[in-house]
Amino acid sequence: MIKHFINLEWKQYFRSSYWQKSLGLNILLVFFALYFIVIFLGLGFGLLPILKKLFPEQDPFVVANGFLFFWIMVDLMMRFFLQKLPVMSVKPLLTLPIKRSTVVNYVLGKSALSFFNFLPLFAIIPFSIMLIADGYAASQILTWMFTMIIIVLIINFFNFIIEAFSAEKELSFLPLIVVVGTLYGLDYFNVLPIKSAIGDALLAISNNPILVLIPLGVLALCYWYNFKLLRDKLFLDSSLKSKVTEVKAADLSWTRHFGDIAPFMQLDLKLIWRNKRTKSSVFIMVIGLVYGLFFYPQPMYRDMVWLFPFIGIFVTGIFLINFGQFIPAWDSGYYKMLMSQNIKYEQYLRSKFVLMILSVGIMFVLSIPYVYFGWKILIAHFAAAIYNIGVNSHVILFGGSFNRKKIDLNQRAAFNYQGTGAVQWIIGLPLMLLPMGIFAIINWLFGFETGIAVLILMGIAGIVLHKKLMKLITKRYLDSKYKMIDAFSQDS
Repeated sequence: MIKHFINLEWKQYFRSSYWQKSLGLNILLVFFALYFIVIFLGLGFGLLPILKKLFPEQDPFVVANGFLFFWIMVDLMMRFFLQKLPVMSVKPLLTLPIKRSTVVNYVLGKSALSFFNFLPLFAIIPFSIMLIADGYAASQILTWMFTMIIIVLIINFFNFIIEAFSAEKELSFLPLIVVVGTLYGLDYFNVLPIKSAIGDALLAISNNPILVLIPLGVLALCYWYNFKLLRDKLFLDSSLKSKVTEVKAADLSWTRHFGDIAPFMQLDLKLIWRNKRTKSSVFIMVIGLVYGLFFYPQPMYRDMVWLFPFIGIFVTGIFLINFGQFIPAWDSGYYKMLMSQNIKYEQYLRSKFVLMILSVGIMFVLSIPYVYFGWKILIAHFAAAIYNIGVNSHVILFGGSFNRKKIDLNQRAAFNYQGTGAVQWIIGLPLMLLPMGIFAIINWLFGFETGIAVLILMGIAGIVLHKKLMKLITKRYLDSKYKMIDAFSQDS
């Protein structure tokens, strides 16, 4: 039966209409995978000599176990944001004489073959080989290596338990960040020696192989709980139960001041506030606003003036980037109906343009307190805001005409990459790196003030040419109209 499941998924993948459309992105992801594999291999073979050099008076094996607490925390967070439970089209199978337990075991077993589980092995196995070659007992290191593989699988299944309890919550990542931050704080301030406790536990298991039954028991418990959660949800009518939610109305009459684009702005604002995925675009503005605090308080970054426009682009344009890169995919669920109406496409695009430039203005005003770290930072943020309005807003609208990925607005609010394609990767180059590169070169050749002036002039040029640029962008959308309708009509 498992072989039959694998055969069905193989056919589903390669017969999908999205296989060829996502081929370029898949090739890019393969290169990223190879890159990280090389990084982890280098870490695995190089960790032992690095530890000997940094901690010459200590046992490198003991030191490595002491740092595993941080690895576990980081791995858990990365999995929560990036790894999803592998799914298959199970509803057609539920009408057949196939045990639900067989389907659930297949899904959970498939999750154990995730790239996230194989990647740590490229560091664990080489490090184990280096330890054995350095004279450590093979039985001790092999037991440690087996325990590490078990811990990787525990993190895998524990991540799915966390996701199951947070899937329906807004900003579901916050509890995980709070827990991880609290554990790190308790260890950092020596309230609870978590780091040393985990290190000592792994050393104890390595010296007493019988203790490996403890992590095996934890793994079995995590698997059983995941099995129970999935089996309880595996019914044909599990998605038929309706949810009762409270309708929240908002006064959007102020949008009437924007004339003929007011109805579209109202629709966009309602879409943003009533759906999990789009609502994260608003909440993430807070993250963008404090982004500069990672750099400006440190004197070494305050001397890197070429970095200021990059930070300013991100701080003032966080909503523009996060929301704009998925235009018009936000409307993919009803795009066909929208395009059948007697509306002007330019009004549709202009409403989104106005929302984006309003967000840039608001973010610049909120970022004015950064002047505390120097007037150059404020000037750089102002130039970045003008550049965002005049250049990046048009660039991101034009890039949206290449979007062919449907978005489910009801999926998890933050760190959700569903609907992301090659367009989102490529468009980041002109949005972020181009202005920083232009400023860095001019700042090096002519000085800070000239670099700032060039960015402002580029932004002003975009504002002056706005109408002509919007006509070209609208034409591009109209030319792609039916391709978008076809792509958004496909089931992802």
